[in-house]
Amino acid sequence: MKAPEQGRFTGTDNPRHLRVIQALMTRPLPRGQLDAVAGASNGPDLIAELRRRGLDVPCERTKKIDRDLFDCWPGVYHLTQRDRRRVKQWLQGRGGSNV
Repeated sequence: MKAPEQGRFTGTDNPRHLRVIQALMTRPLPRGQLDAVAGASNGPDLIAELRRRGLDVPCERTKKIDRDLFDCWPGVYHLTQRDRRRVKQWLQGRGGSNV
């Protein structure tokens, strides 16, 4: 896939991408929830694909305690304000339809 133009989201018609984008437009998603929303267990690969298409989608590591009472640092994905603008511009180019 060709690299996206600087500052532009190239879009997608992949249903998994669309479900993840729609969810991320409303809230941050931990890895497990991202997988559930996407309907697949390859969240990091899905996020990598969205990044190749022009979104930043940072992953913040948050400290949690697992069921065995050990510290763990799961990732929580979210859209930046710039990502949100890019998605909205892409949607307008599609005729304004929602994701």
